[in-house]
Amino acid sequence: MNKRTGRPSRATIFWLLLATLIFSGCGSAESSMSMSGAPGIDFGADQSGSSPSRIISLSPTSTEMLYAIGAGDQVVAVDSYSYFPTEAPVTDLSGWEPNVEAILSFDPDLVFLSYDPGDVVAGLATAQVEAIVLPAAVVIADTYAQIQQLGDLTGRSGAAEQIVAEMKSEMADLAAQATKIASGLTYYHELDDTYFSATSSTFIGEIYALAGLVNVADAADRDGSSYGYPQLSAEYLVDSGPDLIFLADVQCCAQTADVVAARPGWQSIPAVTHGRIIELPPDIPSRWGPRIVDLLRLVVTAVANAG
Repeated sequence: MNKRTGRPSRATIFWLLLATLIFSGCGSAESSMSMSGAPGIDFGADQSGSSPSRIISLSPTSTEMLYAIGAGDQVVAVDSYSYFPTEAPVTDLSGWEPNVEAILSFDPDLVFLSYDPGDVVAGLATAQVEAIVLPAAVVIADTYAQIQQLGDLTGRSGAAEQIVAEMKSEMADLAAQATKIASGLTYYHELDDTYFSATSSTFIGEIYALAGLVNVADAADRDGSSYGYPQLSAEYLVDSGPDLIFLADVQCCAQTADVVAARPGWQSIPAVTHGRIIELPPDIPSRWGPRIVDLLRLVVTAVANAG
C-alpha cells in the first residue's frame, strides 16, 4: 500500500500484475505469446512478402523491441507509457485499460499488448484485427524469445536475430567483468516504498546474479508463494544487511539514497554505512526488452564501485 494515500502504488500494481501473469503460465520462453484475431493471418511469412504496416503497441517493452529490430516505421501508435525511444508515436491509448474503440480508431492491422483484461483481444478479433499478447518475461530467455517472435511477425527476423546475438554477447562480456570483482556481495532491489522486491527466480534477479550478487529477498520466498515478488519489511532488511541497495522507486515513490539512508534503524545496514545506495532510472528496471543490457551495465558499475 502507498503510505501517503492508503492505496497500492502504481509500482505495486504493476509488479503484482507481473506476478499474476507469471502464475497463469503465460510468460515462459516456450509459451510467451498468445495470439487471437482474424483466422489465416500470418504476418511476415505470407507468399506476397507483405508485413503489417499499421502496428499499435500497448506495451512499452514491445514498443522498445519493435524499434530495436527496425520496425518503427510500421508503428502508427503506442500507449501513453511508451516514451522510449523518443520517436515512438505516443498517444493517450492505455495499456492498463485498453479500449477497443480507441484502438480501432487508428485502423491497425496488428496490435501488441502485455496483457488482456478479458475482452480486448476478443473485441479486436471481432473487428478482424490481429491481437498478440506478449506478457511479462519470467526469465531472460523470454526476452530473447519475444524479440525473435516480433521479428518473425513484422518481417524483421534477420534484424531480430542480430539484436538477440548482440545482447547475448554484451551480457556475457558484462558478466565476465563482474565475475572478477563481485564475490558474494548481497543486495536488495526495491520496487516500491512498501518493500516489494524481486527474487533470483525473476528476470530482474537473473540480471543481478549475472553480476555475481546474492539476493537477500530469496529467503523470503523459498516456497514460491509470492511468485518471485515478495513483500519484505524494514526489520527483515535491517537483519539481512545487504551490501548494496538498488532503488527502482525513485520516480513513483520519491525514494532517494538520502531518504533511504534516513529510515529509522537503517544506519546499521552496510549499504547505508558505505554509501552503496543506487538510484535506478525509472523505466529500465521494469522493462524486459533490449535495455536489460543497460540494467546489467548499471549493476556491474555499482559492483565495481563497491569494490
